[in-house]
Amino acid sequence: MGLTVRWLMLAAAMAAVAACESSSETAEPSERLTPAESTESVTPASRNMRLVGRHDLQGRSAYQPIVHRYGERRVLFVGHHAGAAINALSGAAEVNGLSALDVTDPTVPELLTHVPAHGVEASGAQHVQVCDGAALPNGDPDKTYLIRTNGRLSYELFDATDPAALVYLLTIAETGESARPESNRGTRETHKMQWDCETGIAYLNGTPTDGWSVTRVLQAFDMGEPEKPRHIRDFALDGWQPGSGQPFPNPNIAGLHQPFVVGNRMYLGYESGGDGVLQILDRDKFLNGDPDAEDPFAPTTENLLYPQIARLDMPSYWGVHAAKPIYDVPIPGYVDDGLFRSRDLLIVVSESGERADLRCQAGRDVMFMIDITEEETPIPISTFQVPEEPGDFCHKGGYFGPHAVHDAFHPSFDKTLALLSYFNAGIRAVDIRNPFQPVEVAYYIPEPNENSIELCTEVDGVEYCDRVISTNNVNIDDRGYIYAVDRSNAGLHILELSGDAREIVGLE
Repeated sequence: MGLTVRWLMLAAAMAAVAACESSSETAEPSERLTPAESTESVTPASRNMRLVGRHDLQGRSAYQPIVHRYGERRVLFVGHHAGAAINALSGAAEVNGLSALDVTDPTVPELLTHVPAHGVEASGAQHVQVCDGAALPNGDPDKTYLIRTNGRLSYELFDATDPAALVYLLTIAETGESARPESNRGTRETHKMQWDCETGIAYLNGTPTDGWSVTRVLQAFDMGEPEKPRHIRDFALDGWQPGSGQPFPNPNIAGLHQPFVVGNRMYLGYESGGDGVLQILDRDKFLNGDPDAEDPFAPTTENLLYPQIARLDMPSYWGVHAAKPIYDVPIPGYVDDGLFRSRDLLIVVSESGERADLRCQAGRDVMFMIDITEEETPIPISTFQVPEEPGDFCHKGGYFGPHAVHDAFHPSFDKTLALLSYFNAGIRAVDIRNPFQPVEVAYYIPEPNENSIELCTEVDGVEYCDRVISTNNVNIDDRGYIYAVDRSNAGLHILELSGDAREIVGLE
């Protein structure tokens, strides 16, 4: 994110805190949309997708939405970017952290709690993962556990058995400082992670304490018994490890963006928007290391390459935000073929979002379909992108391009639709039944509201500042409802498919 955007977000946060401190204890935040009011606004552009419910998320910039099922109840956990706002539940000003909302009735999402980031230097808790104790190898079957990032500083474990009263249990690990030269990313970070409930392994993402040359490194912890975390290893691309002797990467290269672990395979996406790398690993080899090595987990070249099955390097203008696998996809028209009538695939998104991407001032980012049927040789077979018209997306301001694909698996969606967050172009549903020719079948473009902040950039010597939607991440629940959150403070949109798109996934 560019310096101008960061400054504007910081200014908005400081203004929110100042407003709270100057108000009475009973004062309510002014000019904020309530869930009921927001659904009465002018209907934005849409096709085969409709708005079900809204929540303002207290005007906080939002990153990751994760829905967890508590019996017949559904709770949405939302991780927030750095910033601050008034918590209407307590009347206090709080730095951004983690919100929990009851979305059992998606038409009236109810905010249960907001838990601010922990510690003087922490702000934001962008990333969250949840596991029931009964699903973990050695968890308490009567509890639900939650891991969140704590700003750039650490990973934290909570008891989430009562989602309205999250209880802090412990800090799993604190981040260190990278050995990289100072850059606009700083020297320590946390980022997107995954907790595999079946095995208990948490694939965390942040800065180790021993001087890697990037800020985002895969940090694997055994969390099968959540209150006794055990560090397994740190891992990244060869050349980024301490003492590698190789030149430092570009100072703005962060490292790992997101791990996607399914079965015995790990799909790692490095550098979300440029100079990207896709890496496919054997999970057993990753977790156990080379049995012939003196120290299987030492970050040597040999140990880092040992679990690697394949690596695909992207050009300078495309990255790998995430690589989500979908296996055994039947190809239309191939039913009579003797071989390869179905394919194993990865959905890979190259993320728009750096300052140069504002108002289309950098190369366009796209979604890729990558064939991994022969996984040692991954190869792109198609791309998808939203056209600039209709919509005038380059001139309406903000970022125009994809951010992410939905993380959750769902039997109706897995081989049919990919849901993309597309910043100022909203939420897009792409039919992937023919992976050689992905085609859009639905979209919903929200409108900015009173909480939306301006994004500024300069084009040919002229500064433009625009209040636009900035759909950041999108996810689904087991019922097929779609949850989209906004980076520029416009809140949560809950959607459902309609028309032809709903028929494709076979929802009632």
